Amino acid sequence: MTEKDQLLSTMERELPTTLKVLNAYPSAKADLKPHERCRSAKDLAWTFVSEAFFADGALAGAIDLSQPTPPAPPSMGEVITAYEKRQRSLMDRIRKIPDAELNKTMKIPTGPNTMGDVRRMDVLWTTVMDSVHHRGQFSVYLRMAGGKVPSIYGPTADEPWM
Repeated sequence: MTEKDQLLSTMERELPTTLKVLNAYPSAKADLKPHERCRSAKDLAWTFVSEAFFADGALAGAIDLSQPTPPAPPSMGEVITAYEKRQRSLMDRIRKIPDAELNKTMKIPTGPNTMGDVRRMDVLWTTVMDSVHHRGQFSVYLRMAGGKVPSIYGPTADEPWM
């Protein structure tokens, strides 16, 4: 199995889990902000869609940081639909790009005021890991909103396995 196959397998496995968590969120509480410095639940959910901006850049070989991220649509349902569509499209595009292209490096921000050379495949892996991170963050919002947290990598208080 190639590294690209591993990446795609991971993305295929994580997509339904993320959708399960997003769909469990009470849409009437999309404006929940646990703290003044936190994003709203809807804006946090939109992060799953906007992360594809970095994946697009990895596939293109450059990230255009001058382009603002589009705002989230009005409803959680639209955010979830956009995420699923965007992820499926991204996976299709990754399947088509030659492995050799993904092993080339590109310049990306690697710290405050710092640009570094990073392999395009590593940028894609970072978007997957960042998505997993934000999914965990979103599961806390889900609990705070009174929703039931589904199984992610194992049982939860709301979805016990035994």
